[in-house]
Amino acid sequence: MSNLIVIVYPTETQAEQVRLDFIKMQKEYLVSLEDAVIAVKKPDGKVKLLQMYDTTLSGAISGAIWGTLIGLIFMMPIFGLVLGAGTGAVAGALADVGINDDFMKKLASSLTPGSSALFVLVDSQITDKVMAELQGTGGQIIQTSLSTVDQEKLQKVLDEARKTAQPANPEASA
Repeated sequence: MSNLIVIVYPTETQAEQVRLDFIKMQKEYLVSLEDAVIAVKKPDGKVKLLQMYDTTLSGAISGAIWGTLIGLIFMMPIFGLVLGAGTGAVAGALADVGINDDFMKKLASSLTPGSSALFVLVDSQITDKVMAELQGTGGQIIQTSLSTVDQEKLQKVLDEARKTAQPANPEASA
């Protein structure tokens, strides 16, 4: 069963770093990542989604290959290439894989300008090793499909990271 986790960060850079951490954890087989999208609220109020996978590009490449093969059959490989790439790009742009784009835009519209939200869809449990990797990243969970216990554990790890980042004695640093 897939779990959705939405964490808000004050900057796009922090959200991107945590997404890279999730990708690294997937390569190490600690987590099974289905999708990881960053939603950034621009100063003008618009929301921009930074997808993990570019479906337009992959659709264009796939369409170009199939178009060329079909074009070779009809002795028009260049026409097949162009037609296939165009159709594949349109099909890829219209495809919505992973987390629903409208849902992400709606949720991210409530963010403060300049902040960002990391939407992570995982098809695995959030283990202690994953929690250890996320420690020190900060962020605030705003929505999740995790159990209440797992959500509290994850938020505690994120909160502890914020506490350790602050100086122990604020007067000593002045």
